[in-house]
Amino acid sequence: MSDLVAIIYPTEEQAESVRKTLFELQKEYVIELGDAVIAVKAADGSVKLNQLFNTTAVGALSGGFWGLLIGTIFLMPVIGAALGAASGAVGGALTDFGINDAFMKDLSSSLQPGNAALFVLIRKMTADKVLDAVKGTGGTVLKTSLDHSKEQALRDAIAGLPPVPPAAPAAS
Repeated sequence: MSDLVAIIYPTEEQAESVRKTLFELQKEYVIELGDAVIAVKAADGSVKLNQLFNTTAVGALSGGFWGLLIGTIFLMPVIGAALGAASGAVGGALTDFGINDAFMKDLSSSLQPGNAALFVLIRKMTADKVLDAVKGTGGTVLKTSLDHSKEQALRDAIAGLPPVPPAAPAAS
């Protein structure tokens, strides 16, 4: 089961720095990410999503390839590539995977202009190593699907607070 974490940062640069840290941890097999998106609220109130993959571009590229291939069979490679790229771009624009875009935009509407929210979909992680890596990054937890104890550990880590040891069992 995946967990969703949304953290607000004062600037897009801080959010991007934490996202890069998470990518480095993924290379070390400490965390497995399903998605990592930065939402930035502009001065005019609009929300821009900085996603990992541009589905429109990927769709256009793959559609262009298949259109070229099919167009070549019918001796019209240029027309086939153009139609394939156009239909692939439309299909890519309508595709959404990972974290729901409407959900991220809705949650980000409460941000102050210039602030950024980092949305992370976590498939698996080694919690203590991830918390050490994001310790003191200075964000504010907006929303999580973590249980209360893990959410508090995340809040403490990004605030730079020392970890709270687990309570000792009561003696009988």
